[in-house]
Amino acid sequence: MIRLRFIVRPLVAAFALVACGPGVAGGPTMNNKIGGANDVSQPTSPVVSQAILDREPIANTAQVKHILISWKDLGEAFGGRQDQRAQKRAKVEAETEIKSLLGQLRAGGDFDTIMKTHSEDVGSAASGRPFTVTPDAQLVIEFRQLALRLKIDEVGVCQSDYGFHIIKRIQ
Repeated sequence: MIRLRFIVRPLVAAFALVACGPGVAGGPTMNNKIGGANDVSQPTSPVVSQAILDREPIANTAQVKHILISWKDLGEAFGGRQDQRAQKRAKVEAETEIKSLLGQLRAGGDFDTIMKTHSEDVGSAASGRPFTVTPDAQLVIEFRQLALRLKIDEVGVCQSDYGFHIIKRIQ
């Protein structure tokens, strides 16, 4: 009886590990998403860089700068401190602004200059300092997921409860 216990317990533990581990429908995946292959959420906007978000993370630490563009429906997330430009803007107008800023960046526009002029994240826009992003950084998950998938000097867009983030990885 004692010998049987040494055989059965490890088998039960191994089965439990396999049943609850990554890759099982409803379990966590390498992309920090819950659910199986049929449970992949679609981007909430066509400006979101879904192709980049579909990649596996390529870094454990990244230095990034970002431009935040928000809209009036998200005001509650800011606790009364939403940028006045965002308070007057609809989501569709924010998407148009994102497309315009991406066009400027693709045409060779300076990220720091565009960030200081257009970002609605007052702290980072004024200071110009980059964020250090790690998997457990105190940043919204969408921001972390995109930042850790970007190649150095690559720019992408994600959407969070605060709006759209144009993120550029600098290291």
